[in-house]
Amino acid sequence: MLRFENLSKRYGERVIFQGLHHLCGAGCVALCDENGSGKSTLLGILAGAIDADAGEVWVNGHSLRSATLEAKSALAYVPDDCMAYPFQTGRAFLELVASTKKTAVGARTLDLADRFGLTSHLEKRFEQMSLGTRKKIFLTATTLGEPAVVIADEPGNGLDAAARAVLIDLFKNLAKHSAVFFSSHDLKLARACEAKVASFADLGAGV
Repeated sequence: MLRFENLSKRYGERVIFQGLHHLCGAGCVALCDENGSGKSTLLGILAGAIDADAGEVWVNGHSLRSATLEAKSALAYVPDDCMAYPFQTGRAFLELVASTKKTAVGARTLDLADRFGLTSHLEKRFEQMSLGTRKKIFLTATTLGEPAVVIADEPGNGLDAAARAVLIDLFKNLAKHSAVFFSSHDLKLARACEAKVASFADLGAGV
């Protein structure tokens, strides 16, 4: 479902990473490495938000480079800051994502929003929300359109214990049919999600 080969990225003279490759089907993979190692950059590349200097990414068999629309329609992305348009409400964001996925905001999504404690926050604008609330709205959006691949950058950031429990349940359920690839500095969270833990060294080795 998610495959990348020979991914490389540098900023100026600094090499962030090079030659990364990985293949994963349904299940969870947690990228756990030190801060500043390039985790957010890699996930941004996998989601099509950042251009790689070299290499290729395939999402559900579609090249992110040559079949961008098809690849992006098969994935859901939860960035680290989860800031959409500042003046957009949470409900409008969910409806926009649903529209791009050619679906509607249904009972499954609204139930997850309720479990996350979002019901009273959906009419707020993103600029009015805490990081945790923004994160929960983006996580809720992963239920729209049944994505084949879910990319999430530090999904546990800003979440309290109750919301982390909902996150763990969400990822374990998504992983039954989707490839869930996320970064985390929290090994406890990764293990609770029953994720395979990987580092950049592992990706370079092609595990």
